[in-house]
Amino acid sequence: MNFLTFTFHSLWQKVASMFLNKLLHLRNRHFFFCDLILFLITPLLALILRLDGALPLKEYISDIGIATILFLTVKLTLFWSFGFYTRYWRYASIEELTYITMLILAAVIIQDLLFYISNYIPHLAMGKLPQSLPFIDGLLTFILIGGLRFSVRSVERTSHKQTILNPHERVLVVGAGSAGVSLVQEMQINPQLGFYPVAFIDDDPQKFNVNIRGIPVVGDRYYITDVVKYLQIHKVIIAMPSVAGQVIREIVDICQAHGIQTSTLPGIHEILNSPVRVDSIRDVRIEDLLRREPVQTDIQIVAQFLEGKKVLITGAGGSIGSELCRQICQCRPAEIMLLGHGENSVFNIQQELEKIVEAMKEDGNAQQYTPWISSLIADIRFKERLDHVFERFQPHVIFHAAAHKHVPLMELNSPEAITNNVIGTKNLLEMALRYDVPHFVMISTDKAVNPTNVMGASKRVAEMLVLQAARQSGKPYVAVRFGNVLGSRGSVVPTFKKQIAAGGPVKVTHPDICRYFMTIPEAVQLVLQAAVLGRSGEVLMMNMGKPVKIVDLAQELIRLSGYEVNKDIEIVFTGLRPGEKLFEELFIEGEEYEPTQHKKLLIVKNSSRTIPVNLNFIVDDLQRAAYRNDRNSIIFLLEQLIPEYKPKYSIAETNSLDSKKNASSYRAENFSLKEVY
Repeated sequence: MNFLTFTFHSLWQKVASMFLNKLLHLRNRHFFFCDLILFLITPLLALILRLDGALPLKEYISDIGIATILFLTVKLTLFWSFGFYTRYWRYASIEELTYITMLILAAVIIQDLLFYISNYIPHLAMGKLPQSLPFIDGLLTFILIGGLRFSVRSVERTSHKQTILNPHERVLVVGAGSAGVSLVQEMQINPQLGFYPVAFIDDDPQKFNVNIRGIPVVGDRYYITDVVKYLQIHKVIIAMPSVAGQVIREIVDICQAHGIQTSTLPGIHEILNSPVRVDSIRDVRIEDLLRREPVQTDIQIVAQFLEGKKVLITGAGGSIGSELCRQICQCRPAEIMLLGHGENSVFNIQQELEKIVEAMKEDGNAQQYTPWISSLIADIRFKERLDHVFERFQPHVIFHAAAHKHVPLMELNSPEAITNNVIGTKNLLEMALRYDVPHFVMISTDKAVNPTNVMGASKRVAEMLVLQAARQSGKPYVAVRFGNVLGSRGSVVPTFKKQIAAGGPVKVTHPDICRYFMTIPEAVQLVLQAAVLGRSGEVLMMNMGKPVKIVDLAQELIRLSGYEVNKDIEIVFTGLRPGEKLFEELFIEGEEYEPTQHKKLLIVKNSSRTIPVNLNFIVDDLQRAAYRNDRNSIIFLLEQLIPEYKPKYSIAETNSLDSKKNASSYRAENFSLKEVY
């Protein structure tokens, strides 16, 4: 008996498996023939239901035949015309259900109208049939057509559950919002990815004990420890792209205290133009712990501003430049010109953008423009090369992100800071004016405020050049200031990571040193917003939030790497570097600030009135001093041009006497300066 039961059960499993497999592989041509059969029988079924099963066949056979042909024609015409047989029903959702409902509602209205009109046509009159027949037929059609389609979706879900008999990584998803639900949906659709979602954690009490896609919401973040223990969780994934960094830090601390593996989705700035996917999951980074409330960027205005335009981006291969390229590409400009000095970095971003453009072309909803990507290896210090670029490209908008930015290196190589940051900007502006470029946006820095180093001073001079060009042309040429960018090449975070990977120590210059930080995507979104809001001759400044102590940053990075501070990895203090300040400043004495339409952006409204009358003369002298590698003259000239510039000559202690001597002789020898002053 047991043998017969086992045999029958095995046979039933095989038959059911074959049926499910066949159902999953139904194509639209198969659905078409199934629908054809259903459309032929639904009018008759509707009539039987209307008459409670009492159907005098001879009395109704002629009328029901006409109604069947009429209804069949209406349904097939509607379904075919509106692309019903081009849908992929394996992943049918509420959108497809709404689509079916609207089509069948339209069919019922047309059928009812034709049913009424036919009574006035002798050979098509169906007077014996009840007036409710079109409605009942539509209801049956909805049930049968919808049931057939969504049975495929149901089988898909069932088959996925069966494949998880041997669970992979049991996952606890923190965040039951749209991002968390989308993440769980992809895990369920693709079990081969190796994730098995077990439960949700969410701080919203209204979601407690609710099931979302069959997954329960079991409590808030303070239940994580118990949930991990009782549900045998292998991994916690934080799916809250817009939550503040403080919340992320609390969740990470809870998980680290109990040795739980933690991952996260990127912040909202990083996934702004991308869907939430499993392959978006990554380890928790310092950017997540420092995350602020999301910047409310008016993407629509930025997209309208850039759509169809030719956009030139200098420093396109750099951290800010490459992110500018990515976000601008999504706005569908006519062409993007990638201009940079480093061939490898420009090549890499070009390849990345070409993939984005290919995805746009495959998008069925693609708008008029898919950007043309052009690359040019050039140095902005060479005016003749730039002239060729502008003559060929004729840009509408310039985003100037090319610059030397490392403070200690530029302090020791001041001629490079001048030729690149000052003369390069001057060359670009001359070309922009010559070729009548309507918009120019320069990326500046908070180090240009009351600078104590050559890099900050050179960027302050570059700001002045932009403001001067704006005054001359009346065009919206603007500069945008912001602080340090997390994760940019050569910045503090990658440096600390390398030191941690090497086993330490992590080197911090001073225990009290603080800096303002932004993520790269956040900074670029605000730059694009500034490009739209900026008027002629303005400096726009970003609200950087609260400064962060660098030593706290180092400690967080050590913990995120799985080590204990000063036990596994030591922190040592090395002293301030050349030109380095303890605290960065955001405001210059005498500048007047006012809010813009965007709460994260301020305008320096009197910035154009701070341009020295002798700017061009001193810049020319700076250029000559840089070509002579005359650092002392560069310092002297920057002091004359920027009253708030307070250089620290201690970086050249070995030749401090020579420095003073050369600076004095320069004052005496350069009579042109005396005349200008």
